[in-house]
Amino acid sequence: MPVSNLPDERIFEFSEKVLQFGTGILLRGLPDYFIDKANRNGIFNGRIVVVKSTDAGSITDFDKQDGLYTVYTKGIENGKEINEQVICSAISRVLSATNDWNAVLEVAQSPYLQVVISNTTEVGIKLVKEDISKHPPVSYPGKLLAVLYKRYQAFNGSADSGLVIIPTELITDNGKKLESIILELAHLNKLEPTFMDWLESHNRFCNSLVDRIVPGKPDKALSDEMEAKCGYTDSLSITAEPYSLWAIEGDDHIKSVLSFYEVDESVVITPDIELFRELKLRLLNGTHTLSCAWAILQGFATVKEAMSDEAFINFITPLMFNEILPAIPYKIDENIAVDFAGKVLDRFRNPYIRHEWLSISVQYTTKIKMRVIPLLLNYYKLYNTAPECMALGFAAFIRFMRIKLTNDGYYTGVINGREYKVTDNFAEYFATTWANEETHTALCHILTNTELWDTDLTALPGFKEAVIERFNSFK
Repeated sequence: MPVSNLPDERIFEFSEKVLQFGTGILLRGLPDYFIDKANRNGIFNGRIVVVKSTDAGSITDFDKQDGLYTVYTKGIENGKEINEQVICSAISRVLSATNDWNAVLEVAQSPYLQVVISNTTEVGIKLVKEDISKHPPVSYPGKLLAVLYKRYQAFNGSADSGLVIIPTELITDNGKKLESIILELAHLNKLEPTFMDWLESHNRFCNSLVDRIVPGKPDKALSDEMEAKCGYTDSLSITAEPYSLWAIEGDDHIKSVLSFYEVDESVVITPDIELFRELKLRLLNGTHTLSCAWAILQGFATVKEAMSDEAFINFITPLMFNEILPAIPYKIDENIAVDFAGKVLDRFRNPYIRHEWLSISVQYTTKIKMRVIPLLLNYYKLYNTAPECMALGFAAFIRFMRIKLTNDGYYTGVINGREYKVTDNFAEYFATTWANEETHTALCHILTNTELWDTDLTALPGFKEAVIERFNSFK
């Protein structure tokens, strides 16, 4: 397989327009990938300075490879197999926050800088009451505030020196939350009112949503195959699925700054990204959640294995199209929803992604509450009858949670002689319920537990009966 889109030498002369906090594979496989694609097409024409915020690991590989790395895209798209290999040249250099903080602050003073991107995990966006004059500050918001304050000083608070800031951490309203933390931290550091005015008036914090499975470094077999064909070794190579989405909340000004969105329809800038959040949460995550236990009870280890089974397909397809789609509590164009559902099935079929059902089952109860219960309640508002596939998925979940505490401190269940471990904050409740109640009583207690579901599920006409009937079909 030949390498496609080798970087042109002119790309290495582009100005550094982006400051990125995080060296993780999601950033390299999604935002950086799109920026590289735009640069190749004469759009955006800017490179990325990456800040490594933690002391774990090193930046040696980035230095050795001049920031270059290979993205292997493998999977299914519109029913066709995708096999792409691109050398990404978006990153100009990687700086260590610990060792190169002065260099980071120099980037803050660059007239070319326009954008800040981050992915510091969900715990990274939190308020740490700290002095931002430290070299460097401890938290990501502390580091970002120090960068913004240095920029404000360098440009005397000019209107055109403000930045577009896009967190990609997987939390709702990530831009708004980051902005509120930055403002509070600025007050705690007693920064001058004119800076506060500049911060609020000329910097834009954008909510965003990212969605792409980027497993990381290819396995040895694929790595050896690619290196043999291409003739080079890459310590930073990553694999990614074909599907990708980067939805950013913004207006025409944001579009003018983030011109890289023009290169790919997977980058969407819109005033409201709630549509994309609902589609992902319900059609992707909701489908995973409702089919997870059923798949495990049938003996499937991975999503790909299940997708090769006719009975599973006959369950998941009507679940998505007949029950989840109409029950999404958000007005969505039917064509958009159907197209998204089709892409979800393609992602599930990807033979190159090993997505284990037991991994999906972690914190299962909370996932049911957040992803499934709103769908179930809205389905009843529309049809006032029990949805067959949801009832089956819910019954399978309860059967999966028929667990006990073992002597070694784990909560485990058994199905068809196979033992599995359960990781769930409510595991103790389920183990205690099953230990102290006979089956019918236990099922009723679980369904009526408002602490779990914020509602009494037995009040939904026919749902209790549908769940119990399907539960009794499992061994």
